[in-house]
Amino acid sequence: MITINNLSFYYNKKRPVFENVSFNLRGGIYGLLGENGVGKTTFLHLISGLSFPKKGSCKVFENESAYRNPNMLKQLFFLPEEFNAPSIPIKEFIKYNSVFYPHFSEVQFDTYLNDFQVEKDRKMSELSFGQKKKTLIAYALALNTPITLLDEPTNGLDIPSKSQFRKIVSSAFDDEKCILISTHQVRDLESLIDPIIILDRNQVLLNNSIEEITQKLLFSLTPNKPEDALYWEQTMQGYLIVEENKYKEESTLNIEALFNTVVNNKKRIKELFNNSNL
Repeated sequence: MITINNLSFYYNKKRPVFENVSFNLRGGIYGLLGENGVGKTTFLHLISGLSFPKKGSCKVFENESAYRNPNMLKQLFFLPEEFNAPSIPIKEFIKYNSVFYPHFSEVQFDTYLNDFQVEKDRKMSELSFGQKKKTLIAYALALNTPITLLDEPTNGLDIPSKSQFRKIVSSAFDDEKCILISTHQVRDLESLIDPIIILDRNQVLLNNSIEEITQKLLFSLTPNKPEDALYWEQTMQGYLIVEENKYKEESTLNIEALFNTVVNNKKRIKELFNNSNL
C-alpha cells in the first residue's frame, strides 16, 4: 500500500529528520512509536502529501504522495492531533465532506458516534475537545479508506472512551486496510497495534509484527536480573526483563519494555531483525 524508497527529509540540512529511509507498509493496525522530535508527525505528513521528500520517494498505491493525486486522496484519510472543527452541525459536516470518499458508511458513523455517546444533532462548536475528537475518529473510520492515519488519537479521551476507541478500531479493521496510529500512549493501544514501527532520528529502528518480535526477544518477570539482558527494570513483582530469545520460548510482548529495549540497543536490534521489513 505504502512504499518508501531512499527517502530523505529535513527542515534544516544540518539536522535531517529522515535520511535514505526505505520500507513498506501493508495491511495491519500499525503502531508508530518514537521519542519526541524524531519525526512521527512528519512521517504522516509525508505519506499524506502534506510534506514533500527532499530526496527519494513516498508512494501510496503507486501514486507519489507529494502530487496529492485525487485517486490517492480518496483512498487515504489523515486525522491530525490538533484540528479546527467547523461551527456547523455534525450532520452538515458529514454531508459536505463524506462525498469525497466513495466507501463512506453513514450507518457505521452513526454506530461509532453512538458508541462514543456523542449526539449527532450537536454543533461541532458546542462540543468539548474530547467530543470533537471522538466525532472525527468516528468519521475517519466510517470513511472506510484503505489507509487511515491517526496522530495521537487517544489524547483528550477519558478512560472509558479509550476502551471504546480500541473496540471501534478493531471492528472497523479488515485485512485490506492499513491503519497507522502515531502515539506516545502505548498502554492505551497495547492490545490493538500490530505491526510496530519504532522511529529514531534519521532512521527506522523496527518495523515488525508482534510474532516476529517475540520470536527474537523474550519478555519475562524474574526474581534476578540476568547479566546478558538487553533491558531490565525493577518492579514490585521482580525484574521485568527483555533478552534475546535464544531458545524460541513463548512470551507476551510489553510495548513499553520493547521501546526502551530498542532505543537503548539500536545496533543489536538492527542486527537481530536484519531490517527484513524496512
